[in-house]
Amino acid sequence: MTISTSEQDGLQGAYDASRDAEVLYNYHQLHMTLEKEVDAVFCLCSLDTRVAERAAQLFLDGYGSYLIFAGGVGRLTQGRYDKPEAQVFADIALEMGVPKEKLLVEPLSTNTGENVRFTYALLQEKGLHLNSFLLVQKPYMERRTYATFKKQWPDPDTRIMVTSPQFKWSEYPNGDNPRDLVINIAVGDLIRIRDYPSRGFQIPQDIPDEVWKAGQRLIQAGYASHLP
Repeated sequence: MTISTSEQDGLQGAYDASRDAEVLYNYHQLHMTLEKEVDAVFCLCSLDTRVAERAAQLFLDGYGSYLIFAGGVGRLTQGRYDKPEAQVFADIALEMGVPKEKLLVEPLSTNTGENVRFTYALLQEKGLHLNSFLLVQKPYMERRTYATFKKQWPDPDTRIMVTSPQFKWSEYPNGDNPRDLVINIAVGDLIRIRDYPSRGFQIPQDIPDEVWKAGQRLIQAGYASHLP
């Protein structure tokens, strides 16, 4: 069934999406224990500059010997920045005190898979053989980032952890990351987690029944603008 824009607005107005959105937001996070003994902090760039701040602070706190930023211009950042995402994020890290010689910038990728593959190619070009990474991403993209890296990074023995800015769902949305946009992206990523393994993009991830049902309710309420 096709839902018109006016019908979507009505459904969203009558339906309190907060509880189901929180279910998805929590599911997408992996809550991994972090270890400082990694070769690099690897930040996947986006519209949320708090991710850059989290990555830079982790590096300054002693995680990794390098800080990598990967991202060109994606679907969500077209027209938002006047330079590639990775350069915007690198500038934030420099302002926070990260030495320029410790930064690696991959400015061409347009999606998560390219973040992974293009960064691998950059490291090979520079003769850097890094075997462990702390991946930094938005909270609601931790799980898909992990699944994508495990599938698309060429060395299966590479050790990874994933983290994100430390916000509860009620604290996360802001002016640059409005609530409805975040919900739409989180719903779309739930569908990608289901569908992308069969397309060779990610390793499989279990989706609990209550999480899937929450996502379906959100889709029925009109949160469907980021579906694959």
